Amino acid sequence: MTTLNRQIHLVSRPAGEPSADNFKLVEVPVEALAEGEVLVRNHYLSLDPYMRGRMNESKSYAQPQPLNDVMIGGTVGEVVASRNEHFKEGDKVVGMGGWQEYQRVNANQRGVLQKVDTTHIPLSAYLGAVGMPGVTGWYGLVKIINPKAGETVVVSAASGAVGGAVGQLAKARGCRVVGIAGGPAKCEAVVKELGFDACIDYKAHNDVRSLSKALKEACPDGIDGYFENVGGMILDAVMLRANAFSRIAFCGMISGYNGEPIPMTNPSLILVNRMKLEGFIVSEHMEVWPEALKELGGMVATGKFKYRETVADGIAAAPEAFLGLLKGRNFGKQLVKLI
Repeated sequence: MTTLNRQIHLVSRPAGEPSADNFKLVEVPVEALAEGEVLVRNHYLSLDPYMRGRMNESKSYAQPQPLNDVMIGGTVGEVVASRNEHFKEGDKVVGMGGWQEYQRVNANQRGVLQKVDTTHIPLSAYLGAVGMPGVTGWYGLVKIINPKAGETVVVSAASGAVGGAVGQLAKARGCRVVGIAGGPAKCEAVVKELGFDACIDYKAHNDVRSLSKALKEACPDGIDGYFENVGGMILDAVMLRANAFSRIAFCGMISGYNGEPIPMTNPSLILVNRMKLEGFIVSEHMEVWPEALKELGGMVATGKFKYRETVADGIAAAPEAFLGLLKGRNFGKQLVKLI
């Protein structure tokens, strides 16, 4: 009996804001394995903001997502068939399986699949706290912001998978941590669940002056480090409160993912405050992943790292869940449960 693999393909490029019409659910048969290949039944799919940029045809740091092909995405799952000596049935693995229920992989390619231990860490966490989002937060904080105990670190999109990691890692280093998130429920959870010192609801502020005033109250000693996920008005407000020799790690600019320009109101502050601004792509820094994952995995395994997951059910739900992610409807890591 033939096994069918349900996939989500990108069938058109969005003009501005994406919609469900850009995607299509496709069923294809799972073909027999060749020597060296393994078949993985994906259990969870990761949805991440970077995918929006890949939907465009314009030049970026990575190749565009091809049309009429499986959408790119991180996955965790279980090996269900193997013709590779390094993997056996039942192995739990993490990889870039894409928006599909099964992935057929040439496991001889180095790094395409990684075995993971689920004894103390849930399988889904390898797509969030102990995966790419966690390492992204770790790199931006540790290697760019490099905070010292007693300094103030601000994090935008603080309730997201990356932002939540940044805040908890900064607290572990003795910093005052202030989050920025959308809505009172998210802000309350950022403080009470994730342990931030304060959280500002950006939706309660209509302009830069109002948001800057809130930042002044939450950051009485100014801002020494800022982890940027959003851009726009939030970045302008942070710039007004940044201290001399402050550092900003640019991870994402979600306010411009649909192609809108993102102006900066006071770029002269970069010079006046002798600020360090650095953008980064975490996949270009694989040399730090072992160190980062060791710290993140230890914190998750011992309960010192708190995280939330928003889970959509079934591959067909992936497009709407992704569109919701871009509008901030999720809390924490956005996943799709595939089994």
